[in-house]
Amino acid sequence: MSKIATLVTSGYEDSELTSPKKALESAGHTVDIIENASNNKIYGEHGDEQDINVDIDDAKFDDYDALLLPGGGSPDALRVDERYVNFVKKFLMSNKPVFAICHGPQFFIQTGLANSLKLTAYTTIRYDLFYAGAEVLDQSVVVDKKHKLVTSRTPDDLDDFNRESLNLLK
Repeated sequence: MSKIATLVTSGYEDSELTSPKKALESAGHTVDIIENASNNKIYGEHGDEQDINVDIDDAKFDDYDALLLPGGGSPDALRVDERYVNFVKKFLMSNKPVFAICHGPQFFIQTGLANSLKLTAYTTIRYDLFYAGAEVLDQSVVVDKKHKLVTSRTPDDLDDFNRESLNLLK
């Protein structure tokens, strides 16, 4: 089964981490939560609490088969740090699966690769992605097969997001 890297920090939208994580793990995949310091805790916007498994400085791209980018305030906080941006960029350039929901696609703007992507995202960042050159759709889930990218807009889309993320790992 696949090993999934998840870049996330406090301020994430709880369900956009917990729902995909549960779906992936239930299907037999391993999900590592990566942030600044392993053995620390991070907190969601609504009280969820998660343990950090891997420090970003110890995270090795080659150890992972796919990448999960939950939304909420987390992507905006992390995308100012080149370590995270470079990690995301490696995934997009390698054609390994990437799953991003809500504000998660904000990372793509910093990578300089948004102009080649077809995606969706939360309403307030769709224009940012459009102006960065992405093909932006308003759908519950968008699968960019060329880039092995699955994106969704909000927690309301999690069923579609989880289904298509799992389909891409088959």
